[in-house]
Amino acid sequence: MHVAMAMALTIASTAGAQAEMVAHPRAETQALDLAKQAIALRSVRGPGNQTPQVAALYKSALVAGDFSDADVTITPVDDTAYLIARWRGSDPSLKPLVISGHMDVVEAKPADWQRDPFTPVVENGYLFGRGATDMKLDGTLAIASLIELRREGYKPRRDIVIEFSGDEETAMKTGAIIAGKLADADLVLNIDGGGGQLDEATGKPAFFTWSGAEKTYADFRLTVTNPGGHSSEPRAVNAIDELAAALLRIKAHPFKPELSPLTRISLAQEARFEDPQTSAALRAFVADPADAKAIATLTANPATVGKIGTTCVVTLISGGHAENALPQRATANINCRIFPGHAPSAIIAELQAAAADPAIAFADVTEGSVPNDASPLRSDFTAAVETAIHQVYPGVPVFPTQSSGASDSMWFRYHHVPSYGASPVFIKASEDFSHGLNERTPLFNLRPAITYYLSLIPALSK
Repeated sequence: MHVAMAMALTIASTAGAQAEMVAHPRAETQALDLAKQAIALRSVRGPGNQTPQVAALYKSALVAGDFSDADVTITPVDDTAYLIARWRGSDPSLKPLVISGHMDVVEAKPADWQRDPFTPVVENGYLFGRGATDMKLDGTLAIASLIELRREGYKPRRDIVIEFSGDEETAMKTGAIIAGKLADADLVLNIDGGGGQLDEATGKPAFFTWSGAEKTYADFRLTVTNPGGHSSEPRAVNAIDELAAALLRIKAHPFKPELSPLTRISLAQEARFEDPQTSAALRAFVADPADAKAIATLTANPATVGKIGTTCVVTLISGGHAENALPQRATANINCRIFPGHAPSAIIAELQAAAADPAIAFADVTEGSVPNDASPLRSDFTAAVETAIHQVYPGVPVFPTQSSGASDSMWFRYHHVPSYGASPVFIKASEDFSHGLNERTPLFNLRPAITYYLSLIPALSK
């Protein structure tokens, strides 16, 4: 089927949920074509990493779209690269608006997929391929929208910077570099976060969320050492036993459930879309974060336990050196996702108290992560994003969320720059295969996403 016809059919299939939108056929076609070209490039860390080629593809499109060649830079880092492009505004005294994304993807093994992950396929109203959801289509939608704004003659007051990191899925080194270079930004629009959810039964937009905070990632290593000895002469103190007992005490330790101004809003809104038991617990918790019944319900559910406080879980253990010897060393890794507002040092101290064993050495072994607090609830951003979404999906609920995973927003927030995840792409929860097999995204998103950006970007750059 011709691409334009496929796009028309998929857009028509959701017309009942959308407002009338002006078509931007050049931008819509460019976004899809660029996404397909990007998906075909295997931008995976390691030998043969083609992230620099994705950067070159994006630069070529931006320069062809009237960006100055000198204002689009690609910087190599190890086996990857990052891209920063600047559209200069009329008032250089204003801090820039930054649009943030990444070019790399998670590894995908062709033998496991129904289709080759690095061969883009348009089929049955979907774009298939690694990066279709996370996040090559998101990236090219933003690029095509900026080019469309230039084509239409838009003149920003503040600089607009679009940047793409090259290792967000792994070391996050380039994201840290970019945030350091752009620490003077007014606001970051992270298009690798937030987004809309489609109703599982009807396929219509159910709600849209933007991410205003994320939990801090941390790894703590616990180590027990012992002189050891012959296994035929057991001793009262055994390194593995000692570590195991401490881990069970830590497992039994409850971190205090809590609310922030952002999660108070998000949990109250999420309650509208949950099953009756979870919904009742969320509403009760928002009303009283010390409600024991609500806490018990929410902590028992893997989908909600991380939303009401810090979580820590054992992810790795190692111990002993021989089958016939008492262990001389035992270690464990505890992975924590820390609620905004708490430093990792405070959490490791809480874990030490819970372990209640001074013989256990604790060390922070976190790599590629820094503490970050929630972004402020800025009225200019919230108003702009609600206006943009309601232009394409009138009446759809719009509310903030807090993410349990890490994104490049972490680096900007570390520099005290407000960063908000606000991808305009809508998808069913059951069809979100980011990082998984047979990744795909519905093509009906093309027109509303571009309409969204053509509203949101000017609102934040005037």
